[in-house]
Amino acid sequence: MSNARPSFFHIFANTTARAAGHPTTFMGAVAIILVWGLTGPLFHYSDTWQLVINTGTTIITFLMVFLIQNTQNRESKAVQLKLDEIIRALEGAHNTLLNLEELDDKELDSIHKRYVALADRARDALERGEGDTDVLEVLEETSAEIARETKAGVSARKKARAERNRRGGKNAA
Repeated sequence: MSNARPSFFHIFANTTARAAGHPTTFMGAVAIILVWGLTGPLFHYSDTWQLVINTGTTIITFLMVFLIQNTQNRESKAVQLKLDEIIRALEGAHNTLLNLEELDDKELDSIHKRYVALADRARDALERGEGDTDVLEVLEETSAEIARETKAGVSARKKARAERNRRGGKNAA
C-alpha cells in the first residue's frame, strides 16, 4: 500500500462531506432559514432579502454536489475493489465477475439474465425440497456467448476480454 499523503482536496472533500451529514450542520441550516424568515418583516420582504437566501443556497448546493460526488466516487471504487478481492479469493467464484462496472450495458444485461435464471432455478429447487447451492457455470456460458458474438463481428475489445477471462482474470498474460 502507498504511504502517500492524501491531497488537500481529498481531505477537504471528506471533512466537508462528513460535516454536511452531521445533525449539528442540519440544525445550523434550519437556524439560518429561521433567522432569514424572521428578518423578512425587517427588510419588508424585499427582492434583496429573497436574493440573499436564493444565492446562498444555490452556491452551497453547487459546491456540495462536487464534494459529495468526489467522496462517493472514492467510496464506490473502494467497495468495488473489496468485492473484487472477495471474488478473487473465493474458491469456485467466477473471476469473470471481477471489474463488472467496466462492462457496457449489453454485457451487464447478459450476465444479469444468467443470474436471474440461476435464482429461478434455485427457487424451483427449493420448492422441490432440493438444495439451492449448485454453481451455474457463468464463466463458460458468458465466454461461449462472447465467442459467438465475436464471430458475428463484435469488437476486438470483447474478444480480448473473453480471452483474459478464459485464462483466469484481468491480469492474466
